[in-house]
Amino acid sequence: MSSVLYDVPGPKAVARNRILGVITILVVLAIIGFLVWRLAATGQFTAQKWSAFTYTNVWASILDATVATLSAFAAAAVGALALGFVLAIGRLSDHAWVRWPFTAVIEVFRAIPVLVFMFLLYYGFPVIGVRMEPYWAVVIALICYNGSVLAEVIRAGVESLPRGQSESGYAIGLRKAGVMRLILLPQAIRAMMPVIIAQLVVTLKDTALGFIITYPELLFYAKYIGAQPSVGSPIIPATIIVGAIYITLCLVLSFVANLVEKRLRRSPRVTAVAAAAQPAQQAGTDTELIVAQRGLGRHDGTSV
Repeated sequence: MSSVLYDVPGPKAVARNRILGVITILVVLAIIGFLVWRLAATGQFTAQKWSAFTYTNVWASILDATVATLSAFAAAAVGALALGFVLAIGRLSDHAWVRWPFTAVIEVFRAIPVLVFMFLLYYGFPVIGVRMEPYWAVVIALICYNGSVLAEVIRAGVESLPRGQSESGYAIGLRKAGVMRLILLPQAIRAMMPVIIAQLVVTLKDTALGFIITYPELLFYAKYIGAQPSVGSPIIPATIIVGAIYITLCLVLSFVANLVEKRLRRSPRVTAVAAAAQPAQQAGTDTELIVAQRGLGRHDGTSV
């Protein structure tokens, strides 16, 4: 027996896969147990290490760092989405003199690591007399990199649609801007929404790179409080707390993005476009489509 993509495993393969699964789980649990044991053996769970987090001002500083992280992420996410749409539309242009410059910008922005971009903006620009705050260095670097990645995501979503989608728009008199705005982009965004969500999560996590250029976000404060000998240098507890905050923020972002995706699926415009394309996708030939539109049944002699 086989499925579409692979052969269905037999009894021996199922038993072997179960054994390998159990062994993998045991190995992972052993590694986690060893790490917890080492943390306990080095006193990372003692009351002294966690005493710093019993002070209200410490949690107030963590809240401020969280706000700084979200502030940089919000500006970078909006800017990256806007830049991604602009770059994608430019790269999809029919004119080479428009398409090639946008393609070059996308490739350059994608090739430069985010951290190098931040270094260039924060430490390099002062050499030419341009001083930039850490916040703007973080935001601009994230916008340029993630915007170029999202541009490729949107372009791939548009080009993955059937050619008949755009041809039908041109057939009713729409220009390319109208075809892109009314027909292609709604479907492409819906199709590529999981990838867009994943890239926004990456944007949120990349704000942590700002601590290297002294931007006071979560990781920066975790390093600061972990280096204080007066409270026992709680670098591990601070990292655990900050990591839990990052995980929570990413889960909330994914939840909100999934809600947006469900609303897009129920959007009247997107539903209408998908429904309009459905008959053309189901029909096997032009003859079948014409006969079906006339209500005469299939061309094999059957009737409705």
